[in-house]
Amino acid sequence: MRSGPYLLDRLRLAAISILPHHLLSHLVRVLTHSRVTFLKNLLIKGFLHLYTIDLTEAAQPDPQRYESFNAFFTRALRDDARPIASGNESICSPVDGRISQIGKIRSESILQTKGHDYSLTALLGGDRALADNYMNGNFATLYLAPRNYHRIHMPLAGKLKRTIYIPGRLYPVNVLAVRALDRVFTRNERLVAVFDTAVGEMAVIMVGALFVGFMETVWGTGREQQPGRRLQSIDYQGSGIRLEKAQEMGRFNMGSTVILLFPAGRVAWVEELGEESPLRMGQELGRAANAL
Repeated sequence: MRSGPYLLDRLRLAAISILPHHLLSHLVRVLTHSRVTFLKNLLIKGFLHLYTIDLTEAAQPDPQRYESFNAFFTRALRDDARPIASGNESICSPVDGRISQIGKIRSESILQTKGHDYSLTALLGGDRALADNYMNGNFATLYLAPRNYHRIHMPLAGKLKRTIYIPGRLYPVNVLAVRALDRVFTRNERLVAVFDTAVGEMAVIMVGALFVGFMETVWGTGREQQPGRRLQSIDYQGSGIRLEKAQEMGRFNMGSTVILLFPAGRVAWVEELGEESPLRMGQELGRAANAL
């Protein structure tokens, strides 16, 4: 039998489910992009009161110098703020945050939390041919809290092949929601970016959440930066877009989740890492299997 706290979480999520997720996220976007000085300073001051932020790591340590709350929230770090795991065989964490889950994909099932799995094919927007590339492979689900650094970097160097924008809802993806809401990562809006790398194909999936309906990438504009209601796949083969290890690839406007996928037998995760392990961008997350 489920515990009282679990049932309370389900009731909260049921209430959230009837909210106009995209409208609320749009309103938050307008508010957080405001350049009205007193408003953006008030928002930043309130945020710093709620969360402990180490501004000495920021390229711009003065919070009042940011043009908007969102500019502060997605602030750049100093070049020396995050050591990057060395060696071509090392796979580095693309984000600051913590591990939600990490491990093996069982056939096409990915672990969301204890007792809850979801479909690899559903995660990839129903593209079975793409999902076949990751059957029995490796996955890592990485959660970014509001206090974290919110730029997303490359786990290793890769050439962009394709992106898939998948429409959906914008449920919260915090630990309570992940434990209480089945298949939350396949319900939410997301952007899949597929790369060719030295260890084979790699998928980096940016999952939207409540107030996170806008996910930016560094390689262009279009529906992947202006989410809509229809699935959209863009072929980037032949574009020549290549990103180096630890280079920025995108950012969230608020906290959310990144999921990494690798084919079977290509990588091995660092054994000491597991559920709830904290991460810093650039930290070694795994290694190429042929380098072990």
